[in-house]
Amino acid sequence: MGLKNMAGDHQASAGGAISFGEKYVESDSFKTVFREGMALVEEAASYLEGPGRSEAKRLEPELSFAYATESMRLTTRLMQLASWLLIRRAVNEGEMTLEQADEEEHKVKLQAIGSLARARGYEQLPENMKDLVERSLHFYERILKLDRMIREANEESAAEAETQNPLRSQLGRLKAAFEQKD
Repeated sequence: MGLKNMAGDHQASAGGAISFGEKYVESDSFKTVFREGMALVEEAASYLEGPGRSEAKRLEPELSFAYATESMRLTTRLMQLASWLLIRRAVNEGEMTLEQADEEEHKVKLQAIGSLARARGYEQLPENMKDLVERSLHFYERILKLDRMIREANEESAAEAETQNPLRSQLGRLKAAFEQKD
């Protein structure tokens, strides 16, 4: 089932809305993305601890700095991705509520990368390192798009649920008003 099909299919049989995020993390598509992401994390860790370490030792000092810079960026990016994937999976498995997941995701801070400047000497780095950097950037962009789609669909679901139940929005306003007076 494609992402667009799942986004449009968010009505629960019990009468409440099921968010796109909830639906997606239960899908085979998410499981595939999860496996791909975690495999990339494992591959990068194996490379950096093994062949990458050996390749880095053979580099000239100025290239060693570029390698260290890109290695740190790669590791940070992959840890953000792994955190996002693990949070989404935890929600699916009932280990975390959507509210807890949103709170945790704010700590992860997935952000658009834009045109990322490369460290000076990047082109002379080992091909394996550059390959991992490029693949991690592409995967990061995929997750950013997916995250944005999930958030937009969830916001639409929440707005639709509020429209269907006008009392809910009034109760929300009352609650907010009383909370501000404390």
